[in-house]
Amino acid sequence: MAKQFDVVVIGAGPGGYTAAIRAAQLGLGVACIDAWTSPAGKPAPGGTCTNVGCIPSKALLQSSEHYEQLNEHFAEHGITAKGVSLDLAKLIGRKDTVVRQNNEGILYLFKKNKISFFHGTGALVAKTDFGWLIKVSGKAEEDLEARHVIVATGSNARELPGAPFDEDRILSNDGALRLGAIPKKLGIIGAGVIGLEMGSVWRRLGAEVTILEALPDFLGPVDRDVAKETQKALAKQGLDIHTGVRITEVKAAAKNVTVQYTDAAGAEQKLVVDHLMVSIGRVPNTQGLGSDTVGLKLDERGFVVVDADCRSNLPNVWAVGDVVRGPMLAHKAEEEGVAVAERIAGQHGHVNFDTIPWVIYTSPEVAWVGKSEQALKAAGQDYKVGSFPFMANGRARALGDTTGFVKILADAKTDEVLGVHIVGPMASELISEAVTIMEFRGASEDIARICHAHPTLSEAVKEAALAVDKRTLNM
Repeated sequence: MAKQFDVVVIGAGPGGYTAAIRAAQLGLGVACIDAWTSPAGKPAPGGTCTNVGCIPSKALLQSSEHYEQLNEHFAEHGITAKGVSLDLAKLIGRKDTVVRQNNEGILYLFKKNKISFFHGTGALVAKTDFGWLIKVSGKAEEDLEARHVIVATGSNARELPGAPFDEDRILSNDGALRLGAIPKKLGIIGAGVIGLEMGSVWRRLGAEVTILEALPDFLGPVDRDVAKETQKALAKQGLDIHTGVRITEVKAAAKNVTVQYTDAAGAEQKLVVDHLMVSIGRVPNTQGLGSDTVGLKLDERGFVVVDADCRSNLPNVWAVGDVVRGPMLAHKAEEEGVAVAERIAGQHGHVNFDTIPWVIYTSPEVAWVGKSEQALKAAGQDYKVGSFPFMANGRARALGDTTGFVKILADAKTDEVLGVHIVGPMASELISEAVTIMEFRGASEDIARICHAHPTLSEAVKEAALAVDKRTLNM
């Protein structure tokens, strides 16, 4: 007889495991199914984010930044070091340890919240009197029944046509995280978040990095002032970024990869690299879910079709995260997971897509929330703008990191904050204040009137708010 649960979550990435925990907190009987396996053959919940995405990339970014600081910038502080060496195996090993700790943390949370965990893949099989029959395929075959099903199966890296991933010469984010040696030359197709972050990691460690981007503008969706500042900073560091590129051919050989492409001026170009990372977006992971068997509706791109509350076309079948519409962000998935669990329990879960922050963890960091200036212009909305450079911030000077600025956009009449854009030190942390203000529909004047500790980077946010009313104090 199938084991019965109030909720079965398929997938234990940020959306899935968060949904499972919140549902358990609300008193529901919960099971979670996930197929990720560690290199040691153990269950590795956490999805792409924990295993080959957010967490390991941040670990490598931190390690590589330490290395670059020691080699390039510590002398400014009067600190000199001789005989600096890099143990890449140990650096990668630290990353793997961080990943394992997060895997184990999720398994602990499942145990703490009395969530039944099943290591394997989950597929919808049939509608039953109880709810839905789900087959778990793995080391141990299991049949589960659920009153409610939450699909949280995430996404996979998109392959470039004609250049499938082999994780040796042609890499996805997975392969780029575990290179066994520092490449002399690394090519990256795609100047998005993942491409820029991984490019930064390997450049800091010594690789010559060339990034090819199809879009004519660098970081197209990002506020233009921020994008220009970011491109200037990354180019100064040594990232060779080309936009408006059209890839015509990719050939992998035993020891290198050759990329034929047309540049923005229409000229034919050739790039030969040791490894090529392809980072051109992600596709929803719905293979093997049983959508055809039970009639779960997918759109033309393979996403599970859901309404504003994450309900699918099937009764009591929900979907969250990368497998549905909206930004493919771990924190967006988490918020949807919590909201769905609360809706199942009869509460009123809520996700505000207008206040979901975005972050690029390069150096300088880039973070934004809300509308960009070009979006406001296109919409014909009247707005005011205020900005403040980190060059004029005392804490940034003390840190020795004064690149970038804070930019705030506010409604011309009501002063409601419409967008906040930051490029500079710790932008990923500073953006939270903007998200909070916008969630409560606050005004730039609200930020300007709030006391910020001195000296802090957050004072740049306050000064940008003061600049909206043309009354900065420190510039």
